[in-house]
Amino acid sequence: MDEKTTRERLIGDGLSWLALWSLRWVLIAAGAVLLAWVVQRTWVIVLPVVLALVVTTVLEPLSRLYEHRLRLGPALAAAAALLTGLAVLVGTGLAIAPSVAGQADDIAADASSGLQELQDRVQSSDMVTEDQVDSGIQNIQGRLTDSADAIASGVLGTLGALGSGLVTLIITLLLTFFFLKDGRRFRPWLHAVTGRRAGPHVVTVLERSWATLGGFIRTQALVSLIDAIFIGVGLLLVGVPLAVPLAVLTFFGGFVPIVGAFVVGAIAVLVALVSVGWGGALIVLGIIVAVQQLEGNVLQPWLQSKVMRLHPAIVLLAVTLASTLFGIVGAFLAVPVVAVLAVTLRYLDEVVRDRTPPAAETPPAEPDDTRPAGADHAEASEPAAEGAGASPMS
Repeated sequence: MDEKTTRERLIGDGLSWLALWSLRWVLIAAGAVLLAWVVQRTWVIVLPVVLALVVTTVLEPLSRLYEHRLRLGPALAAAAALLTGLAVLVGTGLAIAPSVAGQADDIAADASSGLQELQDRVQSSDMVTEDQVDSGIQNIQGRLTDSADAIASGVLGTLGALGSGLVTLIITLLLTFFFLKDGRRFRPWLHAVTGRRAGPHVVTVLERSWATLGGFIRTQALVSLIDAIFIGVGLLLVGVPLAVPLAVLTFFGGFVPIVGAFVVGAIAVLVALVSVGWGGALIVLGIIVAVQQLEGNVLQPWLQSKVMRLHPAIVLLAVTLASTLFGIVGAFLAVPVVAVLAVTLRYLDEVVRDRTPPAAETPPAEPDDTRPAGADHAEASEPAAEGAGASPMS
């Protein structure tokens, strides 16, 4: 076979391989788009199920505690855990509701005023053109003013209220009760349905995903609580009058990684700018940056390194895409969903590595000291002489 034919075959094989894998990735992308479309069309059903799973991960340890320590049956233990969670949530909401609900409009108004003051200072410094500042500030002011009610409802609402109202809340609570009571039966049933070959893999992925989801919710709640306490105390020391509702916003904003902390921190700085002036705003900015550094470099690596193992870039892209498609609920659920997908991919990688035979290593040839000098040179020259008129691959 001549050199031209060999190159054509090699290039053709490469193009065939590229076309085959491109087709596979196109089919995978089409499947992902179809899945997203199905989720959007059935969102009224998917949302209560996902929210119920999230709540179940929080209440399951309490339900097990009632069942084992108080000797309650599965149904009574599930009901007791659900009622306890509702009591804590409603009690906390009633305690902070007057302060937060009454000051939500003030937060939006002060933030808007802070933007106006910031606009005047930037314009006077000639850093950017006046038209650019006016356009950007007007857009942000409009969003702040329009979102005042959304801020109040987002702070005061329960997990079920993040959906579409009372029906979603009721369905979420009922599903949570059933998951707490009968969830232990799901894994054996799933194992039997998927068969002996796929069953163990499916159950293992389910167990790891469940542990990851529960760990994320618990650790994120702890991290958000610590952030809210530190920032709230800092705002009180500086003298910001809206410290309590801003601390509550910080807590709930922590459940939307990266984006939530940035948005709430910016609002706190703008409110401080109006309330206590530039000096106080700079101090608040320093406090928020310090708390965020503590969270990013100490708390999250320590508490979530074994739970999430997700790069910040992946988290940011997931939150952006989910918030665009599904709003604030999607931003909240983006990281748990991506974490579960990451768990699945890691398990598949483990299976592939276990089933892939190790590459055979050829030991290096030992030199033969008994051969006469110049033999290597002679053997090397013989193939060259034999192949002088033909391709080595012919």
